[in-house]
Order: sequence, then structure tokens, then C-alpha cells
Amino acid sequence: MEVILLERIGRLGQMGDTVTVKDGYARNFLLPQGKALRANKANKQFFEQERAQLEARNLEAKQEAEKLAERMEGETFVVIRQAGETGHLYGSVATRDVAEVVTKGGFSVDRRQILLDRPIKVLGLKDVQIQLHPEVEATVTINVARSEDEAERQARGEDLSRPMDEAEEERQEALNAAEEFFEEGTDMPEDVETDAEALTEEEEAARSESEADDEAEESDEEDKA
Repeated sequence: MEVILLERIGRLGQMGDTVTVKDGYARNFLLPQGKALRANKANKQFFEQERAQLEARNLEAKQEAEKLAERMEGETFVVIRQAGETGHLYGSVATRDVAEVVTKGGFSVDRRQILLDRPIKVLGLKDVQIQLHPEVEATVTINVARSEDEAERQARGEDLSRPMDEAEEERQEALNAAEEFFEEGTDMPEDVETDAEALTEEEEAARSESEADDEAEESDEEDKA
């Protein structure tokens, strides 16, 4: 499908460019998000008539984004997650999680603005880009830790994870390879270990203890009720 870009789109072109994209990309993203118009005669005439106003609005939005980027650049946001001794999370930190913690920190952003190539699955500090405008990005640091105390220690440069042994490294490499090969939502073969299957005995015990504590708390609350 041919479309007229209403703003700069990375790898596609600048505002006003007529480009060819896949139908699904146009229908599911560019058109409903107001980032492009179908490249027909009527829309081409409309764009040329409104071009000056569109460029003025774009410039204003860019300037506002640049001001926000100055405030946001270099900020650190803490995400608390459970993890094993090797530092691998029981789960992950995805774009939605990053957007939530950044918004709670005083900057309103949407998960679609978070430029994260894959979910964060280990403890530590991760630089993440946030797209505030098609031409403006800010970089923030996501500090993934098991507690606020550990987050402070990580911020000082301390490594809190235990190095993996050879068997654990092999399991993790197999899991990473499987995740890259299979698309999200596709079942993995039975002989590919999942995160839970690859946990060490100590990690499994830590998770069981945590779940037992949660059940005990729920039971106490029910008794009080």
C-alpha cells in the first residue's frame, strides 16, 4: 500500500514522503495512529493544502519533546522483581513495565514509546531509549533489583548476581536460542527447558518459600476477617 507520511518514521522517510508499506502495517499502525494517509489523489491535495500547518504543529511538538527529553535524560527508575542467585528474573520486565515505572516517576509515557528490543530478564542496570517524538529520544536507566536496598547497591556499581556454572550457562543459552527461534505464542518442543525447569535447587526453594509466605499472609487475613 502507498501512503503519505504525516511525520518522520524511522527507516521509512520524512513528513510528506510517499512510501510503499505492507498493508497490515498501514492498516494496523500508520493509518489508525494518524501517522500517514492513503496515497490517493484527494489525500495528496489535502496534504499539500495543510502542509504548512502540519509542519508547524510538528515543529511545536518537537520543541516540547526536546524540553521533556532534557528533564528525563539520565534519570534512573527502579523496578523490583524476584530473581535467583544467578540474577535471572522469575519473569521479565517488558515495555509495559518500563512505561508504568517511568510514568509513576513523573513522566507520562506509553509502552509504545519504549524502545526495548527484548524484555529484561536479569538483575542490573539497563539503558533504555524512550521515543518522545519521531525525531527526539531520551535515555533512562532501569535498575532491576530484588529490593530497594539492592537497587541502591547496584547503583553504586555492586554486582549482586552469582556467576553461573557451566551447566546453568548451557541451559540459559538453550533457552535464549529457543526464544529467538520461536515467535511469541508458539509452543516450544518438550525437550526445550523453560526458565522454571532451568532453576537451580536453591532458586526453586526460594520461590517455594516466597509462595508459602504469601499463602500464610492470605490465611491470616482470612482468619482476621
